[in-house]
Amino acid sequence: MANIVKIERAVVSVTNKEGIVEFAKFLSEEGTEIISTGGTAKLLRENGITVTEVSDYTGSPEMLDGRVKTLHPKIHGGILAQLDNKKHTEEMRKYEIKPINMVVVNLYDFESVYKNQGNMPLRESLEQIDIGGPTLLRAAAKNFPYVAAVCDPADYPKLMEEIKRDGGIGGLTRLALAKKVFEMISKYDAMIAKFLDGALKSLKWSIGIAAEIQVGMKLA
Repeated sequence: MANIVKIERAVVSVTNKEGIVEFAKFLSEEGTEIISTGGTAKLLRENGITVTEVSDYTGSPEMLDGRVKTLHPKIHGGILAQLDNKKHTEEMRKYEIKPINMVVVNLYDFESVYKNQGNMPLRESLEQIDIGGPTLLRAAAKNFPYVAAVCDPADYPKLMEEIKRDGGIGGLTRLALAKKVFEMISKYDAMIAKFLDGALKSLKWSIGIAAEIQVGMKLA
């Protein structure tokens, strides 16, 4: 699996911005079109990197306070397409979907919410559960024969070296990146499940205490 995927187009949207300016600048200099969102797009522009906002790319605005921004056929069609599948490529032409060869995403910091459980209202805690990020990464990792799924800033230097050397990302590297994505997302989801279990126990405890108080008041 030494086949090389040239990175012509990348979605870049990160919470942990360590190393992202250097990596995105490198990609841009290599001719990669960078599609980005929110704070990441702003940071890259401030550092002289040309960026296309997701909303401009898809023609659909961000909505629901940013809950929906990358969940669009032009994004996920570009990531999930099998580029040697004639039916897929015909549909891409029909719906004006361009291939996306790399997804660079890391997730909302839910670990801080988990460690400080009880110090933040549940409604506010739920806002830190990432939806678009895992969806992008899972799509890219599933389609690793055609896409590089990058979830760890520690991988940026070796990816830059590989692109410099080979002109793109090789199959074994893409497979290793996909494996890392699924391992990371499984831990992320397990942490959320534990958090919700704690919230459930706390809610049951609160309901139980309230019921006991009501009974005590009636007896009094």
